[in-house]
Amino acid sequence: MAESHAPVVEMLWEAHDPLGALGGRFGFGDERAAGRWVATALGEHWGVRVLSCERIVISAHNALAWVGTPDGRMIAKWSVVQELFPRLVEVARLTRWLDGRGIPVSVPVPALDGRLQVEVAGASMGLQHEVEGELLDVTDAGQVREAGAVLARLQDALAAYPDGDLVAAFGGPPLPLTARVTGWLDSSAGHLPGTARDALRSMLGGVPAGRLPAQLVHRDFRSANVLWAGGEVAAILDFEEIALDHRVVELARSAVLLGTRFRDWGPVPAEVHAAFLAGYESVRRLTEVEAGWWEVLLRWHALAMVPEGEDPTGWGAAALGEEFHAQR
Repeated sequence: MAESHAPVVEMLWEAHDPLGALGGRFGFGDERAAGRWVATALGEHWGVRVLSCERIVISAHNALAWVGTPDGRMIAKWSVVQELFPRLVEVARLTRWLDGRGIPVSVPVPALDGRLQVEVAGASMGLQHEVEGELLDVTDAGQVREAGAVLARLQDALAAYPDGDLVAAFGGPPLPLTARVTGWLDSSAGHLPGTARDALRSMLGGVPAGRLPAQLVHRDFRSANVLWAGGEVAAILDFEEIALDHRVVELARSAVLLGTRFRDWGPVPAEVHAAFLAGYESVRRLTEVEAGWWEVLLRWHALAMVPEGEDPTGWGAAALGEEFHAQR
């Protein structure tokens, strides 16, 4: 790798010194050392010749490096959290399977020995080609509707994954939904107006009885993890949060958080919730039980985003206002 340019090092969302994090979390003396390590790992394990390491982005104890290669730009992603290594292996296998089912994902590139995740000097690393595109624009109703449709297709595929039990083994089944919402109200909603808490409890009393099956869901489907290009969703990114939950829980959470990015966390209007749901239901209609939970879950997830104290992005106004409710 050429030594003329050191990679730019950034924090994805934390307000920390990136070079300090590079050394303290990953043990690199400087950005050039990190770039050389990435180039060596990709050469030894993937047979990829790195022409340049352009950028390294740090998120907690994970990092991504954008590298130039003779075959175009690629992204190496690694973690130093060893207890996550088995999970990362299963997530990589799942992501490659989803690609085979026609779901738009960033596909892991197999190493020379066929592995999708390789342990390198205390880190678990994967490699993928860069997917060109822009983050989902929630001001574009067409993009929002298509994102909803893609989420429905993704959930259908995840329900059919033959090795879902291997992924689910890293977590447990979700608690009963009423207990989850009630538990949150009892433990984490004390800073909210009593009228808002009472209204949510009242809404809970009206949800229909009936079973909500649990399955694998992405759990972080939002603008930061959805790329748009050529009039369609080009890729769904970052499956590391995948776990068992109910489809409608993910749908409502994604609707509320759809506009959030790395350091830009603000609510979207009710029109976005409605367009997202319409796109989803163009592929898969909600069941009667799911439809009965929809407004409750929208309100719960929105209220859960209201911070204590200052609220610079307006979560409180969005969650507590009468205009919050989406029309089905």
